[in-house]
Amino acid sequence: MVPTRTPSPWMQNLDLPSQLFEDIGGNDYELYEEDDEFVLTVDMPGFETDEIELAWDDGVLNVAAEHTDESRGRKETYHRRFRFPKTVADDEISAEYTNGVLEVRLPTVESTARGKEIPLEG
Repeated sequence: MVPTRTPSPWMQNLDLPSQLFEDIGGNDYELYEEDDEFVLTVDMPGFETDEIELAWDDGVLNVAAEHTDESRGRKETYHRRFRFPKTVADDEISAEYTNGVLEVRLPTVESTARGKEIPLEG
């Protein structure tokens, strides 16, 4: 049975269900598939284009950003990794950052291989 009481103040900022299901960071992105490509949009207001780094490595897209506000003495960072279940044409990945929204398009490659047949004895 799940307790239904209000959490104590020290636990209110802990998003335990999201942490259990690896959804740390809230709903700052949308990922969908259309027309043989994945489309990822990430809300990243306050960053400049040159403060955002994107890296692709073996089926994983890494999005990182860092912004320092000297006047307020604050540093804002963003880091998130996205794993994709299909083969992506990594040389065709494109990204655009407009009005605080990052959009990454990742075209998929049609896989014709079905794996290796395994003989069954018996």
